[in-house]
Amino acid sequence: MKISSEFSKYATHYGALNIIQNKVVAKLLSMLSIEPKNILDLGCGSGGVCRGVSWEYEHFVGVDFAQGMLDLHPKSEKVEVVYGDFNDKLFLKNLLSSHSFDCVLSASALQWAENLEEVFQTLQDLDAPLFLAIFTSNTFKSLNNTASLKSILRSANEVNALQKKYFDVDFEVVEYKLEFESTRDMFKYIKQSGVSGSRKVLNYRQTKKLMQEYPVNYLEFEVVFITSH
Repeated sequence: MKISSEFSKYATHYGALNIIQNKVVAKLLSMLSIEPKNILDLGCGSGGVCRGVSWEYEHFVGVDFAQGMLDLHPKSEKVEVVYGDFNDKLFLKNLLSSHSFDCVLSASALQWAENLEEVFQTLQDLDAPLFLAIFTSNTFKSLNNTASLKSILRSANEVNALQKKYFDVDFEVVEYKLEFESTRDMFKYIKQSGVSGSRKVLNYRQTKKLMQEYPVNYLEFEVVFITSH
C-alpha cells in the first residue's frame, strides 16, 4: 500500500469550495493508463470528472442521486446524465447491463456507499478498468480527535481489504492538508463544501468550544486511489 502526501496553502478567499475534490479529480484522471471511449462516472455530481476529461470519447454517462447536481452537469450528444443511486444494487446492475462501458470512474463519492462491498462486487462483474477515489477515516483527523468524534468514514485499511476481495489493482493512500487563516473560515468551509456528508453532531456551544480549542490551522483529508494497472 503506497502512501504519499500533498500539502497546500490557500488564502481565505478561495475561488471555490471544492478545492480538495478538484485536486482529487485531477490526480485520478492523471492516473489513467488508457483513454476510454465509453465512460461511467459514479456519483458524478456537477461534472468535475467530465470537465476534466481531455481526450475524445464516444459516450459519457454520469450517475448521481442529487438532481440539483445533475442540472449543473455538462450535457451534449455524447454526455448522458442519469438520476439514480449506486447504493441500489438493482439500478446499478440494470445500468451496467444496458450500456457498454470500458472504464468506471468515481471521484469523492463512494465513501457514501451504504454497502461498499456490494458495489465492488457489482463492478467486478463488469470486468472493466477502474479508477476510483474514496475519502477515508483520517479525513478531519485532528478535528475528530479534538471533539472526541468517531469518523463516519471507513478506514483506508478497511477499503483496501474490501477491494482486494474483488480486484487486482493498485492501491494508494494520499493525504492532503488545506490551511486556513482562521478557525472560523475553516468551519465555514466544512459547513458549505459538503465534505462532512451533512453531518451535524455538535450543538452551538460545543461547536464554539471546538473552534476555540482546535490545535492547528488546517484540515486533513485522506483519499485512497484504486486504479487498474
